[in-house]
Amino acid sequence: MDIDDILASVDRGTGASPESAAIDHQLLTRFWAAERAVSEVLPWPAPLMERMMDRVRIQIETIEDLASSSTEPTKSTNNPNLNLRLSILQTDLARTQYLLRSLLRQRLAKLSKNSMHYLVQLASRSKNPLADSQSQSQSQTPSQSQPNSQTLSPEDSVPDISSVSDFSPLSEQEASFVHAHQTLLASHYGGSFMGAFPPQLRRLDDNAGGTSMVQGPEMKEVVFVRCLAKEIPVVIPDGDSEEDYGVVMRMGDVWVVQWEGVRKAWKRGEVELL
Repeated sequence: MDIDDILASVDRGTGASPESAAIDHQLLTRFWAAERAVSEVLPWPAPLMERMMDRVRIQIETIEDLASSSTEPTKSTNNPNLNLRLSILQTDLARTQYLLRSLLRQRLAKLSKNSMHYLVQLASRSKNPLADSQSQSQSQTPSQSQPNSQTLSPEDSVPDISSVSDFSPLSEQEASFVHAHQTLLASHYGGSFMGAFPPQLRRLDDNAGGTSMVQGPEMKEVVFVRCLAKEIPVVIPDGDSEEDYGVVMRMGDVWVVQWEGVRKAWKRGEVELL
């Protein structure tokens, strides 16, 4: 039995093949490398992750069955390749688990660092326009919205995402995590030092004076990219418009460029992050 056939035996679906398992591993590896290369959280690849988690679950069950069979003298004698197959599956499982753990740790680190940024982004898609309007007016003019409130706390500035249905670029579980994380952080700040501040200075999303306290990921960082399309222009986004930088990447080129200049090209699959 070929190694690819062994790995495909734990693939999901009736159309399982060595190619499908190899493609999914390649996609996971590329997404893992891209997640490590940039400071923002990339869109959660739900279909890919569902396939990988299903494969991991089936692989664990298969390994447990083979491990129990290897202890039985009769079965191990009839199948001399049993231990080899078990070793191959364990090695492939360890590789997949490493990629998944590293990927999730990278995303959790980014979410913990910029939790308020992603909560504000999610809250802007709320189904309740009235609540959205009130939240926006409070965050924009906190000193005018509640100037005399002595009970205002940092937790009040944590956006409510209970009515949000689109959690992109996060998964639903990540959205729950970031909301709980920011709520605990706000409670800690309030109990430690912000409770002694004047009410108008207790918000974590204050932008008085034109300076916002909500810090987002750095979009001007430089990244290594490889061009996968015939040619793509490198652009510099300027607000709502895009300005052509005047240079073009061609297939196979490896460049060091600003992330914001190739961000949309990466989403279209025209470049690969290294």
